Amino acid sequence: MFFTTKKNVATRTAGGVVNTCVLKRITPVWNGLKFYEFALSFYEALTSKISSAALKKNTILRIFNSVEEQNEWFVACDQKELGALLSEEMVPNTIESLRAPLGFGRVLGSFQLNTHVLLDDYQQFLSEENVLMEEEFHYHLLQVRPEGLQYKDFIASKIVFAEGTAAIQNPFFPQEGLIPKKGEYITIKAPQLHLEDIVKGSYFIIPLGNDCYKVGATFAHQDTSFKTTEAGKETLIMGLKKAISVPFEVVNQEFGFRPTVSDRKPMIGNLPSAENIYFLNGLGTRGFLMAPLLSSHLFYFMEGLSEIPSEMDIRRFS
Repeated sequence: MFFTTKKNVATRTAGGVVNTCVLKRITPVWNGLKFYEFALSFYEALTSKISSAALKKNTILRIFNSVEEQNEWFVACDQKELGALLSEEMVPNTIESLRAPLGFGRVLGSFQLNTHVLLDDYQQFLSEENVLMEEEFHYHLLQVRPEGLQYKDFIASKIVFAEGTAAIQNPFFPQEGLIPKKGEYITIKAPQLHLEDIVKGSYFIIPLGNDCYKVGATFAHQDTSFKTTEAGKETLIMGLKKAISVPFEVVNQEFGFRPTVSDRKPMIGNLPSAENIYFLNGLGTRGFLMAPLLSSHLFYFMEGLSEIPSEMDIRRFS
């Protein structure tokens, strides 16, 4: 049985861009290729079952701001982890609406998820299978016994919490590991922009269709407010104006809190204090990339078929 409250703001707010490269510094994501190959196969299978509109195989154009950045790109292309995922061919700018006189680098190992379509359609699928409860989970009602677990009328041998930053309210979760990091997006309407690929300048510009684009996200280290901010909006607008030369209208603004971890590694597995309670958390800014493979690791661990890799085992915080 699945429980949800539709309050997973970060997942719904996310731009849905999946790739294996940190494009600001042109460095590989930790275990990025393994995560990417597993994730692409997973989302292809999932979207074929629930909604083909949720997945789009899209490349990313990374704007070069200097000759040094061009050189860094070609150095990265020679690396084993990135060579197959970055194009060695410099892409000249033929898009009049973009400010990119030095051209682009093209990321080949990437795809785009429509987060709203994916979540809504999957929740509908689970509802039709009669395995989804859309209600708030009350931790104090979870009874933990040696022989198993009971929550209201539900009896189970195991439970998995995959809550993102909401886990800071979970009394079973180790509080010292998780660090919520706020991010904001704006959605713009720009009829003259004419982009098909995702563009990465100061921020991602993500095509949504119907002349609309998602722009973001910010990384507000000190902001803990549960609301959008004018400062976040202005920061995104300033970054956007550096990348495009056509007028646009802001039509929406969203925020979410990323579940980051002090050592930048996920937190999966269980704790000695309650071995039938499991967690999948700490995926940071790469949730859609990492979640499929991490879920597989957790499943096989729960079935007693393999161990959790030590660098992502939640017991390092127990």
